[in-house]
Amino acid sequence: MKRTQKEKLVSELSEKIKGASALYYTDFTGLNVKRMTDLRRKLRKAGVEYVVIKNSLAIRAVNECGLVGQPIKGPTGVVVAKDAIAAAKVLTDFAKANDQKPSVKGGVYEGLVIDQAMVSKLATMPTRDEALSMFAGYLNNILMAFALSLDARKTQLEEGTN
Repeated sequence: MKRTQKEKLVSELSEKIKGASALYYTDFTGLNVKRMTDLRRKLRKAGVEYVVIKNSLAIRAVNECGLVGQPIKGPTGVVVAKDAIAAAKVLTDFAKANDQKPSVKGGVYEGLVIDQAMVSKLATMPTRDEALSMFAGYLNNILMAFALSLDARKTQLEEGTN
């Protein structure tokens, strides 16, 4: 590959990384074309990009963004995610269904270097949409309780009891 092509790849990946909250490095060894296509489809559906690029170019792109890139070896796919939790869930669920492939080598989350264990922990957290739904449910319950309390107080006042 020519130098200009490499520079273009690095700059394209850098642009994607700048808008991301997380990067995960995966080893896709052992996944056939069908499974790789399935993984990419699931990641895309979650709004996540999956890029296969030379390790040295990936690290250069990460470093250009001001992040610390950890050394990576072997075949590597880079998951670039705006929603770190959704990406972690897709990777974890896919790996469970496919003999632990792809395996997570590590990554960067909110500017910090993370390992496979942290990606697994992120996968257990609720996504932004799930968290907002839970919050809306809690808020609804509080408002309902408040409304019932007001109604009960109104009934007390109408009956003349304090």
